Amino acid sequence: MANRAEMTDKARGPETAGGAGMAGNAEGIEVAVVESAIDPTRTLARVTDPGHGAETLFLGVVREHNLGRKVLGVSYDAFAPLAETVLREICKEARARWGESLKFAVTHRTGRLDVGEISVAIAVGSRHRDEAYQASRYVIEELKIRAPIWKKEHYEDGESEWLKGHALCSHGERAHAREKNA
Repeated sequence: MANRAEMTDKARGPETAGGAGMAGNAEGIEVAVVESAIDPTRTLARVTDPGHGAETLFLGVVREHNLGRKVLGVSYDAFAPLAETVLREICKEARARWGESLKFAVTHRTGRLDVGEISVAIAVGSRHRDEAYQASRYVIEELKIRAPIWKKEHYEDGESEWLKGHALCSHGERAHAREKNA
């Protein structure tokens, strides 16, 4: 059986989504906004480090129900250059809070996605699990509030609706307030 390093080398492979166009490798922060499917294995491989004992991978996927309505799919639009800048800044903030050795790979998808497809992948590598979990949670919560990425849900009844940003949802406000007060 292959060890983790061998699996990582294979997963890095040629540049593809979840790795294609990812910017910022020299600083251990790689971010991308892509139109093609996200490969979680490649995303996770980008944070592997022999000095780390933890790697977390968060996947946001399109769900089939939201607020009592049946969802057929979601469309994401983004201003990619600014979104990537914001994602990088969020990762830098998390690193300043939970440790300079942390590595990040964040990929967000744009375009039309069906139920079950991955819309965002966040991988964090760290020396210990607690920092990885906390940093990952920080990145997703801040991404939903600050990144110029917009979400439109398509419903079974034929209607479509642009959703308000996460900061405007009560559960998002509570999570953001907890992070800011921590």
